[in-house]
Amino acid sequence: MSQIREGALVLADGTVFEGELIGAEVEVASGEVVFNTVLSGYQEVITDPSYAGQIINFTYPHIGNYGVCSSDAEARQPFCNGVVVRELTRRRSNWRSEDDLNSYLRDKGVPGISAVDTRRLTRHVREHGAMPGAFGFSSEKSLASAAKSEPGTTGVDLVSKVTTPEAYSLGDGPHRIVAYDLGIKKSIVEQLAQIGSVHVVPADTTGEQVRSLEPHGLFLSNGPGDPAMAGQVIETLGDLLGHVPIFGICLGHQVLSLALGGKSYKMKFGHHGGNVPVRNIDNGRIEITSQNHNFAIESGSVPEVTETHVCLNDGTLEGLRCNDIPAFSVQYHPEASPGPHDSRYLFQRFSELMTSFHGRAK
Repeated sequence: MSQIREGALVLADGTVFEGELIGAEVEVASGEVVFNTVLSGYQEVITDPSYAGQIINFTYPHIGNYGVCSSDAEARQPFCNGVVVRELTRRRSNWRSEDDLNSYLRDKGVPGISAVDTRRLTRHVREHGAMPGAFGFSSEKSLASAAKSEPGTTGVDLVSKVTTPEAYSLGDGPHRIVAYDLGIKKSIVEQLAQIGSVHVVPADTTGEQVRSLEPHGLFLSNGPGDPAMAGQVIETLGDLLGHVPIFGICLGHQVLSLALGGKSYKMKFGHHGGNVPVRNIDNGRIEITSQNHNFAIESGSVPEVTETHVCLNDGTLEGLRCNDIPAFSVQYHPEASPGPHDSRYLFQRFSELMTSFHGRAK
């Protein structure tokens, strides 16, 4: 049995949570502390690039039950700054399992802390908001200092840390789709590949480079952090709006909204989980959605659009459709991974939009 390494998580407001260190050994790991409510799919969450700059606190008490599997990873590497769990399951049980979670975290360089009162931590974040924190085997004084100096995610460029270093392609469907990688998940690329040939490009790709690919559609992916820091993509969209059908998810929704003249804001503790109820305003249906965002778009701030989806928990704007140009977006994750599949119809809607705009794709 491995030796127990005692440690502590210290928040920027001085609150201390004792625990046992797991994963990669670090003296200090810092980031913005958020909580995620999924019951399963912890590997997909940990490898979601949207968590760059953040420490993930899992509310479900047992994490690691079924181990890890390489095909479940959502990115080339985890980009989160750390993981917090109540109880790390030491014995994995699943026929697909290739390794245990603790070993996976260690091999991927992700530090973690277990035996933490995650219920207390979650209540604290809900009451006081997402805030910087630091954990490790350093002294509480050093951890407190690191937490206070941690910048969080506001005003920080995180997209450049997670975007693909070079373009790549997948799929051979009828539509030619250019996908901006702002932190794209593998499962999104796989969904797009079912409706077209997908050319994934870095976030700094210019409008001229996009046009040279002659796409039938442009996709704006999920990604981490503050949408206001994706200035180059926002500026590039100004040259592409109205000339090609556009579909945005999560950060892509926010970037599209800002390009259209909308306003973004930082949420108190964001939406992170796989069971968030959203009402489709067009037909009144309720969709249970997977979400991961700490920023949102102000309802009513985006001109010349129809707001199509709203969160039933807090009224957050969850989707919009442009009135005069072929573009739409949603704040949540229709690909799920992990989460329900209630909203996967949106990929087919994107396909139909491309077909109606260009005629039958060739």
